[in-house]
Amino acid sequence: MSETILIVDDEQNICELLKMELEMEGYACNIAYDGPSAIDTFHRCSPDLIILDLMLPGMSGIEVCKQISDCSDVPIIMLTAKSETADKITGLETGADDYITKPFETRELLARVRALIRRYKSGKKPKRSEIKNQDLVLFPDSQTAYLENRPLKLTVTEFDILVLLTKNKDKVYSRETIFKELGMNDFQMDTRSIDMHIQRLRKKIATYTNEKYIETVFGIGYKMRDFDEPQI
Repeated sequence: MSETILIVDDEQNICELLKMELEMEGYACNIAYDGPSAIDTFHRCSPDLIILDLMLPGMSGIEVCKQISDCSDVPIIMLTAKSETADKITGLETGADDYITKPFETRELLARVRALIRRYKSGKKPKRSEIKNQDLVLFPDSQTAYLENRPLKLTVTEFDILVLLTKNKDKVYSRETIFKELGMNDFQMDTRSIDMHIQRLRKKIATYTNEKYIETVFGIGYKMRDFDEPQI
């Protein structure tokens, strides 16, 4: 059964172009041209990935992203005609897994789609029964995370980053290495987005505990603190 992709953009020519290219890759596609229709179509077709424009009539792409992320971990790629960092950051903070700026290369977008769907689907398959660090427990088979016995609601990218760091406690990862470990080395991405995913992870963890799980190693990248090691 082919994966289903929801394309949300108010420009019909972009939607039709993406639909044609994605269907040639074997994906099934649904289209919505405004925010409210995007929400309705999402609940009706349960897509495996969403390509979502930032500027939409009826409801902004940011609000659509927020509403969907509140009830689902489906991967979201945000499309924007703006190049300002603030717009990209807002999309990532709201729940998007990735972003791409218009005009874009179709090959690049398809590569990102394949990578995100691959990671989303692989997260549903058994890998390792449990990954644990003190009160943080991750279950890759169900792609669920718990902190102090309470569920952490994470996006696909957030979960993958947390699994990577937790499996390799005290190992420092640069932003570029995180991209490669997550299978995103076949296209160029702005490493600034890793900072945003880490920031969002820290904010979610902070709602449950004051413990600092993810540490910054200045000039290099990030690491997961190993609570099994004695602290000096």
